[in-house]
Amino acid sequence: MARRRPRLIATDLDGTLLRDDKTVSDRTVAALAAAEDAGIEVFFVTGRPARWMDVVSAHVHGHGLAICSNGAAVVDLHAGRRMVEVRPLDRATARDVVTTLRREAPGTAFAMEFTDGIRHEAEYPPLHLDASVAVGPAEELLHEDEPGAGAPLLKLLALHRDLTPDGFLALARTAAGHRATITRSSPTALLEVSGLGVSKASTLALCCAERGISSDEVVAFGDMPNDIEMLTWAGTSYAMGNAHPDVVAAASGRTVANEDDGVAAVIETLLAAP
Repeated sequence: MARRRPRLIATDLDGTLLRDDKTVSDRTVAALAAAEDAGIEVFFVTGRPARWMDVVSAHVHGHGLAICSNGAAVVDLHAGRRMVEVRPLDRATARDVVTTLRREAPGTAFAMEFTDGIRHEAEYPPLHLDASVAVGPAEELLHEDEPGAGAPLLKLLALHRDLTPDGFLALARTAAGHRATITRSSPTALLEVSGLGVSKASTLALCCAERGISSDEVVAFGDMPNDIEMLTWAGTSYAMGNAHPDVVAAASGRTVANEDDGVAAVIETLLAAP
């Protein structure tokens, strides 16, 4: 456990704060509110885009900021999910990654998360939460008539139906990891590609620096590979009971699964400490 009360709690959402049915339990709602009442800032740090933050918008207190799209956007949930900072993926870099993965992993299908919505290839399964802005080849969807004229690109998504999730991640990092940050949060072989150096950890570090908060004053929670850098950066970190083995190895501690309110359990203990 943390030796002293933290100044900031950073928590992933899916598989971590949220239960499997994508709800926030009453126990967790109470724990988050108690932390804020005790003067501890709470940051939701997620791979979700800003428009998918309705699941927690009602439980935001204090500053109301969240880190979305694996660090590519800082969002004000009090202001209609307005993006207050964007760390985009260069479109030319994204095209290079597409070319590389088409060569190294034939059959890869792509989608692109822009600030104004998602676009995807015909082979990429439609998202159940919202409709695509456009459907077509990735190369066409990434094109813009003049550099900077189009909406900023937050992340590139790459899906392979036959490779294993960890195998696809290892392949992609070997082939293109020098050009972009590549990670995953899905149980399927779905990769998430961000600008080089953009991650949950790096954006959280920037937000903490603006507040004069050091890493050893942060407690972080996560369950999947896209949380590893954040858990390593934070002074105290917890892998969920349902976490990926690499996450367990990276975290300094472990709590129970998301279905058992593992985040709330740790917060309650932190607040009860003298």
